Amino acid sequence: MNPIRIPIEDVIDLHTFRPQDLAPLIADYIEACVQKRFTSVRIIHGKGKGIQKQRVHESLRRNPFVISFHDAPLDAGGWGATIVVLSAGAGPPS
Repeated sequence: MNPIRIPIEDVIDLHTFRPQDLAPLIADYIEACVQKRFTSVRIIHGKGKGIQKQRVHESLRRNPFVISFHDAPLDAGGWGATIVVLSAGAGPPS
Protein backbone atom coordinates (compact mmCIF):
# COMPACT_ATOMS: atom_id res chain seq x y z
CA MET A 1 0.00 0.00 0.00
CA ASN A 2 1.30 3.45 -0.91
CA PRO A 3 1.52 6.08 1.81
CA ILE A 4 -1.19 8.70 1.85
CA ARG A 5 0.07 12.27 1.53
CA ILE A 6 -1.80 14.83 3.57
CA PRO A 7 -1.07 18.55 3.68
CA ILE A 8 0.67 19.62 6.87
CA GLU A 9 -1.39 22.24 8.63
CA ASP A 10 -1.59 23.33 12.25
CA VAL A 11 -4.66 21.10 12.80
CA ILE A 12 -5.08 17.37 12.24
CA ASP A 13 -8.28 15.39 12.68
CA LEU A 14 -7.60 11.79 13.70
CA HIS A 15 -11.13 10.51 13.08
CA THR A 16 -10.18 9.06 9.69
CA PHE A 17 -7.16 7.11 10.97
CA ARG A 18 -7.03 3.64 12.49
CA PRO A 19 -6.16 3.54 16.21
CA GLN A 20 -3.15 1.29 15.62
CA ASP A 21 -1.70 3.91 13.24
CA LEU A 22 -1.86 6.80 15.72
CA ALA A 23 1.55 6.56 17.43
CA PRO A 24 3.64 6.67 14.23
CA LEU A 25 1.24 9.14 12.62
CA ILE A 26 1.50 11.58 15.51
CA ALA A 27 5.30 11.28 15.60
CA ASP A 28 5.54 11.97 11.86
CA TYR A 29 3.01 14.81 12.07
CA ILE A 30 4.82 16.54 14.95
CA GLU A 31 8.15 16.23 13.15
CA ALA A 32 6.66 17.72 9.96
CA CYS A 33 5.11 20.58 11.95
CA VAL A 34 8.44 21.35 13.61
CA GLN A 35 10.08 21.41 10.17
CA LYS A 36 7.45 23.91 9.08
CA ARG A 37 8.29 25.91 12.22
CA PHE A 38 4.82 25.69 13.75
CA THR A 39 4.96 26.61 17.42
CA SER A 40 1.61 25.03 18.28
CA VAL A 41 -0.86 22.61 16.70
CA ARG A 42 -4.31 21.23 17.47
CA ILE A 43 -4.94 17.50 17.38
CA ILE A 44 -8.60 16.52 17.15
CA HIS A 45 -9.09 13.08 18.69
CA GLY A 46 -12.78 13.25 19.63
CA LYS A 47 -14.48 12.92 22.98
CA GLY A 48 -15.90 9.41 23.18
CA LYS A 49 -14.64 7.42 26.17
CA GLY A 50 -11.26 9.14 26.18
CA ILE A 51 -9.29 6.17 24.84
CA GLN A 52 -8.11 7.99 21.70
CA LYS A 53 -7.19 11.03 23.79
CA GLN A 54 -5.15 8.85 26.12
CA ARG A 55 -3.26 7.33 23.16
CA VAL A 56 -2.56 10.79 21.76
CA HIS A 57 -1.30 12.07 25.12
CA GLU A 58 0.96 9.02 25.56
CA SER A 59 2.54 9.73 22.18
CA LEU A 60 2.95 13.42 23.00
CA ARG A 61 4.65 12.67 26.35
CA ARG A 62 7.33 10.66 24.52
CA ASN A 63 7.93 13.21 21.77
CA PRO A 64 11.09 15.31 22.23
CA PHE A 65 9.63 18.20 20.19
CA VAL A 66 6.62 18.63 22.51
CA ILE A 67 7.06 21.25 25.22
CA SER A 68 3.54 20.92 26.65
CA PHE A 69 -0.05 20.07 25.79
CA HIS A 70 -3.52 20.73 27.17
CA ASP A 71 -7.22 20.48 26.29
CA ALA A 72 -8.33 22.87 23.59
CA PRO A 73 -10.60 25.81 24.46
CA LEU A 74 -14.33 25.05 24.14
CA ASP A 75 -14.59 26.84 20.79
CA ALA A 76 -11.75 24.69 19.40
CA GLY A 77 -13.01 21.29 20.51
CA GLY A 78 -12.74 21.36 24.29
CA TRP A 79 -11.65 18.02 25.73
CA GLY A 80 -12.16 16.44 22.27
CA ALA A 81 -9.00 18.15 21.01
CA THR A 82 -5.52 18.81 22.35
CA ILE A 83 -3.38 21.91 21.87
CA VAL A 84 0.31 21.03 21.59
CA VAL A 85 3.13 23.52 22.13
CA LEU A 86 6.19 22.64 20.06
CA SER A 87 9.86 23.50 20.28
CA ALA A 88 10.32 26.65 18.23
CA GLY A 89 12.93 26.51 15.50
CA ALA A 90 13.86 22.90 16.23
CA GLY A 91 13.82 21.85 12.60
CA PRO A 92 15.10 23.14 9.28
CA PRO A 93 12.82 25.46 7.30
CA SER A 94 10.63 23.68 4.78
